[in-house]
Amino acid sequence: MYKKLMSEHKTCILVVDGSSVSREILSRILREELNNIEIINCKSGAEAMKLIDEKKVDLVTTALLLADMDGLALSRKIRDTFQHPFIPVVVVSGDADNRLLREGFEAGVTDYFDKSNGYKAFGKFIQGFLQRNSGLMGNILFIEDSRTAAAVVLKMLEKNSLQVTHVRSAEIALDMIEKSLPPQSDSPVFDLVITDFYLEGSMTGGDLLHAVRAKYHLSQQELPVLVLTGSDDPKTQVEIFHAGGNDFVHKPIVEEILIARVRALLLIKHQFDALKKQAETMRWIAATDSLTGVRSKRYLVDNGEEFIRAAENQGVWAIIIDIDHFKNVNDNLGHITGDHVLAELGEFLNNHFPDDIAVRFGGEEFCLLVKNCSREMIIKRSEELRQQVENLKPAGLEISISLGVAGMEDHPDANLTQLIALADKGLYFSKEAGRNRVSIDGPNGPQALPVSSAAEA
Repeated sequence: MYKKLMSEHKTCILVVDGSSVSREILSRILREELNNIEIINCKSGAEAMKLIDEKKVDLVTTALLLADMDGLALSRKIRDTFQHPFIPVVVVSGDADNRLLREGFEAGVTDYFDKSNGYKAFGKFIQGFLQRNSGLMGNILFIEDSRTAAAVVLKMLEKNSLQVTHVRSAEIALDMIEKSLPPQSDSPVFDLVITDFYLEGSMTGGDLLHAVRAKYHLSQQELPVLVLTGSDDPKTQVEIFHAGGNDFVHKPIVEEILIARVRALLLIKHQFDALKKQAETMRWIAATDSLTGVRSKRYLVDNGEEFIRAAENQGVWAIIIDIDHFKNVNDNLGHITGDHVLAELGEFLNNHFPDDIAVRFGGEEFCLLVKNCSREMIIKRSEELRQQVENLKPAGLEISISLGVAGMEDHPDANLTQLIALADKGLYFSKEAGRNRVSIDGPNGPQALPVSSAAEA
């Protein structure tokens, strides 16, 4: 019940134009500029109405002049069709004359594109249009205790291809909302809540609204709430807004008003989700080294101390890794080859230490913070890592690494900076001992482990 059912929907765009050349150009541009879309086209208004009746169309673009009618007449026909009154209509014209601007609103035209801007701009225009006017796609939780009223509203919502879950009490709805939140799921399942303000039972719609905002701290953008009320008392309206309602609709419900409110609130929700995803992407970019894919040094500085102190991570070890004689790779084979070596090593570290922190420390140096290891285990894993990299052959080259290791087991009072400095001292010791080996900085200082016996140490 709590699974999203709308993610696979393709946006279907109907291109109506009397010119086969124009239809082909517009369709091709849309396919190039937009993802997850289906393009259908036709040359007349009559054909367009037939296609709209046969399948779900999310957007119509039409030339102003067609063989059997003009674009304004087509828009009127779509608006007058009971099954499809809300499909957006964009008129594509090289001459946005006074008639088009004067009569377009009455005809139900949603927007215009001026062909004098060029065909290439058409794809960008439609892309922006869809972002601003997302279709009626969403998962709605609907609370109404009257069977008659619920049947009327459900018919309106489901006719517009919305996924609706109907319950009769605020208590059931609140339980469903709670179960749809992290950690039970990755994100709230519902895109919009529609609730009657007056409900039978111990909780009213107002109580539900207050719980959504005050108990679960879901903002008006994260989970919009539309309230249905039979009261036109301004005090009730103020109460709805104070409780955190986004908007309200008076009973008896007028379909055009309800769908317009639903569309506006779903757009708020979709924009919130898009901004949240963008913010998460930006955080990932800031925390990730773009070349190697491991964490950035900034991420280590911001999160490393907490990682080594967390009770569930004990004990933690720091490993500093340096690629031996890496300067020779850059000098003799070029920096592009050197970048390939770093990228493949970064991917290897991410794959082999998925639950730990792998960081590009600078240049050809990497740092690992490895949790839940004993001294014997970290020595074994470090030596295995050295041998695996020796066999890795990134960019087809034979390379080796030197490693320095230090852990909280040996240095329980060390902070992040001190722990890394101790591992770095171990790395320096490995280099002094001939490279391609592991050295561990213990209570008595650094010690280079014999390569032949490090795995058994």
